[in-house]
Amino acid sequence: MGGGPMTGARLTVRGQVQGVGFRPTVWRLARDMGLSGDVRNTSEGVVIRLWGEGLAGFPDRLHAALPALARIEELRVEALDGEPPTGFEIVASDSGGAMRASVTPDAATCPDCIAEIRDPFQHRYRYPFTNCTNCGPRFSIVTAAPYDRAKTTMAPFDLCAICAAEYRDPADRRFHAQPVACGRCGPQIWIEKLGPGAVNHEAFSMLDDIDATGGMILNGHIVAIRGLGGVHLACDATNADAVAELRRRKGRKGKAFAL
Repeated sequence: MGGGPMTGARLTVRGQVQGVGFRPTVWRLARDMGLSGDVRNTSEGVVIRLWGEGLAGFPDRLHAALPALARIEELRVEALDGEPPTGFEIVASDSGGAMRASVTPDAATCPDCIAEIRDPFQHRYRYPFTNCTNCGPRFSIVTAAPYDRAKTTMAPFDLCAICAAEYRDPADRRFHAQPVACGRCGPQIWIEKLGPGAVNHEAFSMLDDIDATGGMILNGHIVAIRGLGGVHLACDATNADAVAELRRRKGRKGKAFAL
């Protein structure tokens, strides 16, 4: 940001910067540095408008404070005229223009979320779809850019009061986490049995259903698992009879299956 002091700047950031807690990080950093302005998702990536005396040091501070899943590929800085606003805020996304923003891959459940799933005093106890800005689905649920909840398959799931409070809290790791959900307001999982007999869902939590599915696979069953990206047929790869039956059903005599 050479060329002398700059009272205002527009930063266009491209890379893995949507759906990773990037805007909340910008919000916290700008407020810590006493800068005013705003940040929004766009079809290009993320656009940050900044005013303030400490502006020159912002890019370096931003690189040092990146969330775990974020990656900056390009950062373009332009001078910005006009009166500075009061404070700093996250504003509505701009969906105009050609799509250039990177779509963030799905990420495995982070240690903090796993701890919540295992903690009976947490409201996400044994909820398998627990996620935050550091983990969870991104690529599998996005339907359009820029990446906002309204443009994901989570759009039909209205947030409960607890999840909504987390989503709005700048100090929470779920601040603006688009897939945020819990057992009260989010997607559900259940197991169904083909043929005679019934599954007692009242006796199961959602993780029990997952455990039962694992048990069926270990007992030689072939299980159809419907997930975010489609339906997968699964069996125990070490069970020759189960693999042979899967080959018969799929009509795949020799081609290798995915592990």
